[in-house]
Amino acid sequence: MNKPPRRHPTTAAAPATAAPGKVRLIGGRWRGTRLSVPAVAGLRPTSDRVRETLFNWLMPMLPGARVLDLFAGSGALGLEALSRGAAAAVLVERDPGLADALRALAARLPGGEAATVVQADALTWLPGQAEATFDLAFIDPPFAAGLWEAVLPMVVARLKADAWLYVEAPHDAAPQSPPDWRLHREGRTREVRFALYRRVV
Repeated sequence: MNKPPRRHPTTAAAPATAAPGKVRLIGGRWRGTRLSVPAVAGLRPTSDRVRETLFNWLMPMLPGARVLDLFAGSGALGLEALSRGAAAAVLVERDPGLADALRALAARLPGGEAATVVQADALTWLPGQAEATFDLAFIDPPFAAGLWEAVLPMVVARLKADAWLYVEAPHDAAPQSPPDWRLHREGRTREVRFALYRRVV
C-alpha cells in the first residue's frame, strides 16, 4: 500500500483515503502523461512542486541511472526519473491494483519497457535483492505505517558506492540519515520534509 497522497504542498497530512484523481509527469520525453491516483488508503503522490524541485537537484546524475522507487503508488517518482533520462527503474508496489495499473501504463509508453513493476511488500522484497544495484532510490512510504527506520538500512545496502537517496516524511517523523550518508539538499512544504542524500565516499 504505497504512497499517502504523495503530498500536495498545501495538502493536509495524509488522509486515510484520498479522492481519486490524476497527476502528470512534468518533464522529459513523457511530459504531460497523466497518472491515475485511485482512492486507495495511504496513496499520496508527490506534488508537482516537490517533484520539480527534486528533479532539478537530480538532473546531472539521472542520464543512464538505475532507479528504485520502493513505494511506487502512482509511479510519479520512478516514471518521472525514466522520463528525464534514467536507463531503468524498478517500481515496487504492494497493492495489486496499483501494480497492475503501473504495468499497463508502462506498456503504453514508448520505451516503457525500462520500467519493471514488482508487486510485493518492500520489507519482504528487499532482502532478496543483490547488493549495490541502484544509483538512486526513492523512499516515500505511507506516512501512517512509519516504515523509514525499518526500510532505510535495507535500502542503502542495495545502493552503489556513489548513490543518491531521496526520503520524504512528515515534519514530525523525519528519519535520521543513514550512517555514512550526508544531506545534499532538503526542502519543506507545510506538511512534508523532503531530502536528498549522497553516500560519503
